[in-house]
Amino acid sequence: MHNNLDPLNRRKFMQRLGFAALTLPTVSHSFATRSMDKPFQTGAANTPDDTAQPARKLGVALVGLGGYSTDQLGPALKETKLCELKGIVTGSPDKAQKWKKKYAIDDKNIYDYKNFDTIINNPNIDIVYVVLPNALHAEYTVRAAGAGKHVICEKPMAVKVSEAEQMIEACKKADRLLSIGYRLHFDPYNLQMIRYREKETFGNLRKVYAKDGFKIEPHVWRLDKQLAGGGPLMDLGIYCVQGALYTTGTLPVAVTAQEGEKTDPEKFSEVEQSISWKLEFPHGVIAECDCSYSEEMNLLRAEAEKGWFALEPAYEYKGLSGKTSTGENMKFPQVNQQALQMDDFARCVLTKSKSKVPGEMGLRDMKILMAIYESARTGKRVSFEHLG
Repeated sequence: MHNNLDPLNRRKFMQRLGFAALTLPTVSHSFATRSMDKPFQTGAANTPDDTAQPARKLGVALVGLGGYSTDQLGPALKETKLCELKGIVTGSPDKAQKWKKKYAIDDKNIYDYKNFDTIINNPNIDIVYVVLPNALHAEYTVRAAGAGKHVICEKPMAVKVSEAEQMIEACKKADRLLSIGYRLHFDPYNLQMIRYREKETFGNLRKVYAKDGFKIEPHVWRLDKQLAGGGPLMDLGIYCVQGALYTTGTLPVAVTAQEGEKTDPEKFSEVEQSISWKLEFPHGVIAECDCSYSEEMNLLRAEAEKGWFALEPAYEYKGLSGKTSTGENMKFPQVNQQALQMDDFARCVLTKSKSKVPGEMGLRDMKILMAIYESARTGKRVSFEHLG
């Protein structure tokens, strides 16, 4: 599969993959569901205890050692019960040595982007986790599947709907599982939002508000449209979309969107600074959503006939907080979302069962994101077809 970066830019980017430009923002999140027909599957998350300890833990290789791998996935893999960090893929020799020492990684399990395909010969690696800039997700997912590895791909799944479709097809052809890194599916606070809706604790739902934003630093790859595919909608808006879907428990029928004003046109010369949109659901339910790279916000709120329930912050790695109109403060144990997410995927591999957050879910989300951009560009209401 050919990447959509032009050769010169791609070479330059691959040379700097291991450096600071790859570091993810400090605020980064995600969400999805088990089936296309049911936007969110409720109930307790499948924890590592759901499956007996395997004869050996499944080996995970991280592709890309930016901020998310360094600060979240690497440490999380020290807590997992069904899988463990066995390999890394990086373009930075210095990073390779640091990770080798910190995680006791064998030299034979260290790859760069040129020899990545030789991972096919490594039986120690069962799962490849693609943690690269968005424009490279499709290429490395397809290559990992071709090498016989199961794949977790970070969100957003890709930068085009066609790429997401190719990724699914490649994994099906290779008979490998594909999952998207929607960690909030394993977060107890977000799961509680589902329970309130399902039990109709506050009556029938009427409206949802989903907002996510932070002040981004200049000169990072997320401001490069070729690498990111877009601005805060791709990075943060996907959490708002998912929050709206799992809180309403259904799929949207249409969207209207509007891009915000650019107060810093130099910084945001290639991508939007902010964008807002309204999702229309069956039975008149509306979700009003906003995301921004220039404003701090982190909210998921549902209003119903008899009250409201909300999370603020809603999408963080930890420290989430929830309240209701009755004065209830949600209290749940702190969990490592990434560890639960990766162990659940390992369980799926071991039991040959479909992930709760499969590639099809990522494809659905790509269709919604692209429709939001289309509406913002044309100023017209866009109807959804074939989401599920």
